[in-house]
Parts: sequence; C-alpha cells; structure tokens
Amino acid sequence: MAKVGVLLLNLGGPERIQDVGPFLYNLFSDPEIIRLPNPVLQKPLAWLISTLRSGKSQEAYRSIGGGSPLRRITEQQARELQSELRSRGIEATSYVAMRYWHPFTESAVSDIKADGIDEVVVLPLYPHFSISTSGSSFRELQRLRQADPNFSRLPIRCIRSYFNDPGYINAMAGLIAAQIRACNTPETAHIFFSAHGVPKSYVEEAGDPYQKEIEVCSELIMARLAELLGHGNPSTLAYQSRVGPVEWLKPYTEEALADLGAAGVAELVVVPISFVSEHIETLEEIDIEYRELAHEAGIAHFRRVPALDTNPAFICGLADLVQRAMAGPEVNLDQAAELPNKVKLYPQDKWAWGWNNSSEVWNGRLAMVGFSAFLVELLSGRGPLHAIGLL
Repeated sequence: MAKVGVLLLNLGGPERIQDVGPFLYNLFSDPEIIRLPNPVLQKPLAWLISTLRSGKSQEAYRSIGGGSPLRRITEQQARELQSELRSRGIEATSYVAMRYWHPFTESAVSDIKADGIDEVVVLPLYPHFSISTSGSSFRELQRLRQADPNFSRLPIRCIRSYFNDPGYINAMAGLIAAQIRACNTPETAHIFFSAHGVPKSYVEEAGDPYQKEIEVCSELIMARLAELLGHGNPSTLAYQSRVGPVEWLKPYTEEALADLGAAGVAELVVVPISFVSEHIETLEEIDIEYRELAHEAGIAHFRRVPALDTNPAFICGLADLVQRAMAGPEVNLDQAAELPNKVKLYPQDKWAWGWNNSSEVWNGRLAMVGFSAFLVELLSGRGPLHAIGLL
C-alpha cells in the first residue's frame, strides 16, 4: 500500500507575545514581500518594520489571550484528518506547512522525505483560491520542489480550492443553522457573511477567482441552509481586513454593518466564510472590533458562527477531497497556482511594492501599498502606521 503524505497549507502566526517581533522580522525579510533595489537593505528594513510594529501587534494578540491559536488548531485538524483517512484504509500521514511561522514549509518537506512517503496530496486550508493565500503557499512549495531533486520526484496532487464541495458546504450550513435556531426570531435573523478582502486589482487585472468563488460559495450555503431550516433568511456578503489607499472588494464589512443597523436589523448572525480556523481576524477583528461597530449601529443581537476547526463534518469533507485527488489525475503546483491573466500590475524594476505575480500578501491584510503608506508616514514623522495590519 502506498504511503500518502497529506500536506496542509496555512499561513501561520505568532504563538506567544515574544514571537510577534521575530514573526514580523521573518515576514519582511522575505524579498517576495518587499522588493528592494539592493538586497543588502532587506534585513535592516525588516528589522526596522518589525521593531516599529511589534508593540501594536502585541496589543492585538494580548486581547485574544497572548498569541495565535492557528498552529494548535491546524495540527489538531491534521491529526483528525489523518485518523479519518486511516479509518478508510488509506496509509496517510498528515503534515503542516506554515508560510511564515513554525512549522515552516521546509520542515514539512523534510519530514515527508524522512518518512519515505510515496506520493503527496497538497491540501490548502483556504477553501477559496486567492493569489494571497493558496497561490502564495503553492509558489513557496514549488520553489522548494525545484531546488530538491528527491522531493521533485515524488508524485504530487494539489487541491486548488473547494468552495463548492458538498462536505464544506454542509459543515458550514450546519454551524450557521445552530446559531440561527438560537435567535429570538430565527426566520428574520440576518445572515452576514464576512469574507477576507483582497485588492480589487487582483480580481479585475490578474484574474484572481477569489471573489467569484466566495459569491458562489455563499449562495450554495444559503440554499443548503434553507433546506436545513425549512425557511430562507435575508443575507449580506461583505469583505473585511482592507488596508491601504487602493480600492478593495466591496462592500466593506464596517460599512455594511452601518447600513444594516440603519435599516433596522436587530439580529445578526455573522459568518466568517473564508476562515476555517479561529485566529486573530475572527477572535479580535470580528468578535471585538466588528461587534462594537454593530452595537454602535443599533444592532442589538450579534451572534458569530464559530470557525470550522475540527468539526467532524468538515474533517470528513477534507478526507473526501483527499480521496478524490488520489483517484484523479496528477495536478502539479504550476497548474494549481495558475491564473487566467499574466499581468504585471506595477513596474518591478525598482522599489516595487505594488502587487505582482510573485508577491505575497500577509494574510491579505498587508498589501504592498500598505508599505508605501508606511514609508510616507515614517518619513513625514506623523507617528505610528495604521496601514499595515495584523495577522
């Protein structure tokens, strides 16, 4: 029986307050994040930014208990998925590959080789494909594969996205239904999908399918939800975590909340549609920041649907995805990361901090324009930067 390695891709995050500075340093040391005319400047600049940002970032992590739970949850998901696959007769071992914090992708690849794995299934923990999430992780894995003859010989099958997969849709609908049933008036409770935003240029100029996948996914969830509940509910889709002066996907979550409050919505069920694990953007941004904005807008009841984490229906759905990938054709990393348009949005010759096909976005919240705003504020002496977000 073939030994199958299931590689779970995620972004990573600082687990302790003292990890925040080193995490930021690792992030900005990456030339894919900030492209400089002289590589000698990379590490000094990374040190400067991480030093300036650590205090503000640490405050946010303190508000959710002192660190990101992302690694713990992702490793739990990996164990549950491995157990489910083995119960189906598949000799599978799960590995976690984080993009910017431990365990790094290099570590996961080393473990795969050491364990004598025969084939690899790459499963991003991003249901919806985006340049800034799945695409980033696929490209990092491709770089490692090209540099390692032993790893490059392993058959590899990539799961690009699963926004319309029945297992994922059913798991999401089940969690939402539980929150709606707990409302005072379940039939009129307003369902509020809050997806992570991306710059509009990703979609319109580079052909990122993220927006379309989010829209289709929310429609499928609403249809399944109506079947479970026996009635339909009003719903809104908005995008959170925008940063910088460029236009991001609309409507923005904070503006949509204000509009719903003005329209008299009393009960809101908030769904973090693009997140499968609890982390800073669910625990701090939604639970603290957006909850406060909703109450200020006059929305009396604010319920937040929990992230999937190790929900049994979700884990079974992931196992189904792995099995189908194993039975299907080999999908390599180039195919998984491919975009319909090959567009260079900004010049790359010098000091290029606009989006480009190989740049990374720090969980979507750090656009290159955010860094340009950082430089403006830094040089003008206006004080702390608001433009660079938190993971």
